[in-house]
Amino acid sequence: MAVLWRSLSLYSPFHLSVPPKPICSYFSPSSCTCSSSSSSMEAPPQGYRRNVGICLINSSKKIFSASRLDIPSAWQMPQGGIDDNEDPKVAALRELKEETGVSSAEILAEVPYWLTYDFPPEVREKLKHQWGSDWKGQAQKWFLLKFTGKEEEINLLGDGSEKPEFGEWSWMTPEQIVEHAVDFKKPVYNKVLEVFTPYLH
Repeated sequence: MAVLWRSLSLYSPFHLSVPPKPICSYFSPSSCTCSSSSSSMEAPPQGYRRNVGICLINSSKKIFSASRLDIPSAWQMPQGGIDDNEDPKVAALRELKEETGVSSAEILAEVPYWLTYDFPPEVREKLKHQWGSDWKGQAQKWFLLKFTGKEEEINLLGDGSEKPEFGEWSWMTPEQIVEHAVDFKKPVYNKVLEVFTPYLH
C-alpha cells in the first residue's frame, strides 16, 4: 500500500473488515500480552521497561507515524520511557514534544492496562549496551491524543532536549500503521488500534 509522506488528504476513512479480537488474545512470548489495570500507575510486569506510546490523530482521524533514523524502513508511533515517579500521562506529553516538537495536543483516551512486547535477541543485546540495563522488552501504557496545532509545529528534531530519532513523518490509516511497523510491534499496534477504533471513524 503506497503512502504519501507528509500528506493529509489521500486516505479514505478506516472501517474494520473483521470483528475486533478479544482484548487478551496474544500470549506467546514473541507476541504481546496485556496486564489488566484500572490505574495508570499500577506496576507493569517485572523485567519490562516502563514505556508510553502515543497514538496522535489529526482532524481527519489519520495517525502520525515516523521512520526511525537507525532503521529507515521501520515506521512507528511515538513512544518513550517513563521516568521514575513520573505519571504516564505526563510522560506521554513529554515524549511527544521531545520526539516530534508537538505540544498542541490533548489526551482523548487511554488503554486501561499495560501492553508488553519482547525484544528480539539482537535488539535486546543492542539496547542492553545502549541503556546499561537488560530488559526483556517494554511494558507500554498507550494514550490517544488529538493534534490541535498546525503542521508547521511538527519538527523531527524535537524540542532539542534529546537526540533526534526520526527521519520522515506521515499521517497514516490504521492499516498502514500496522503494515509499516516492525514485526515484533505489530501485535501491540493491533491491540491499541482495536481499543481506539471508536475514535478513528
